[in-house]
Amino acid sequence: MTITYDPNHPRYLDEKDVRDELTRVYDLCHGCRLCFKYCTAFPTLFDFVDRHDDQDAGKMTPAQQDQVIDECFQCKLCYINCPYIPGQSEWELDFPRLMLRADAMRHHNKQITVRDRLTTDVMGRTDLLGMVATATPVMNKMMGAKNGSLVRKVIEKTAGVSSQRLLPPFARQRFTTWFKRRPKLRLGKRQGRVAVYPTCLVEYQAPEIGQDLVKVYERNGVECTLADTTKCCGAPFLHSGDIDQFKKVAAENVKALAESVRKGNDIVVPQPTCGYVLKKDYVDYIGGPDATLVSEHTFDAAEYLVNLHKGEGTSLDTEFNGDVPETITYHTPCHLRAQNIGLKSRDLMKLTGAKIKLVQQCSGIDGMWGLRAENAELSIPIAKKLGDEIIKAGGDVVTGDCHLANTAINEQTGREPLHPLQVVARAYGIPQE
Repeated sequence: MTITYDPNHPRYLDEKDVRDELTRVYDLCHGCRLCFKYCTAFPTLFDFVDRHDDQDAGKMTPAQQDQVIDECFQCKLCYINCPYIPGQSEWELDFPRLMLRADAMRHHNKQITVRDRLTTDVMGRTDLLGMVATATPVMNKMMGAKNGSLVRKVIEKTAGVSSQRLLPPFARQRFTTWFKRRPKLRLGKRQGRVAVYPTCLVEYQAPEIGQDLVKVYERNGVECTLADTTKCCGAPFLHSGDIDQFKKVAAENVKALAESVRKGNDIVVPQPTCGYVLKKDYVDYIGGPDATLVSEHTFDAAEYLVNLHKGEGTSLDTEFNGDVPETITYHTPCHLRAQNIGLKSRDLMKLTGAKIKLVQQCSGIDGMWGLRAENAELSIPIAKKLGDEIIKAGGDVVTGDCHLANTAINEQTGREPLHPLQVVARAYGIPQE
């Protein structure tokens, strides 16, 4: 048994070694149980172990081990609650990264179905899908068909995308197209320089988030350029066990993003999962000076602005003469909480004078996991819990940093959330395009 989360370790993909490590970790988790409320993976694990009088995790079958793996959707909340994580305990328990290792082992050893591989290939190629969808309205018509309709059922059968989930539509114009065509603004006092890494969600589906980000940043004296790459971060491949494809994407991105930093820019990311990948996963899976450089200079969009506001010799414009709601319901995405940077989006929106109501229930989306057909039975009830919390909070405006989580909120409540940067833009009086 090897306690390793290094994908370059010679035993990283060895099945016996992985399953022995699963037994060790499952036994520790069973004895602790602090994470029982975060997802179904832990109650499932505890039930399997409790079936044996001696409560021996070593008696779990490979199929039972795999069911726990399949139910983990990489929310990363273990890092917030687990007392045994590397650096804090000699047991060095890292449940999320062990699940990634197990997924990679199963993918490498061809222990997943052809259907699973096809779904990953389809859903993982976000740039190809985005380029096609923004060039023709056909994709939106297909994806926008009513949940459970014949069209959606056909998509589910062929591509593995759940026919029961609301899917975010694609935009008519990509964010980078807008950025290159926009009138250039001459800044007064320059307070910073950033390279915007829009993520595939903002690039193809929600360019309005990127547009408001740029306008808010420029209002506060931050010069914006495009990052030297705007390709997908690779998270869909990583979270599906295809680490070879992920490492290929990640290596190209690290090289390009490091070049952006060397030009004197910090990197800002408006989506939590992608920010987490740049800060954490590129260091783990690619490593080296460039990955470290990118990690150290990557910021969540609100994080960068709050740091600017609290910085020495820098500040934000706090004259909000636009539309400021009285109360804002703010959903805190799991992948933002796992970055341990505090609630920067909340702090930013509080500057407008609005009262913020926090909702910290997971959306159950977490990239592709919640949109896969085979996970609908587990993911939709999680989203419903989030929807119930949003309704209970009852804010005048609903916000959240994660576009996919916001889509789940829309699905469950009928309310369309805004990104926090959009709230700030409207508070400044900046109109949406």
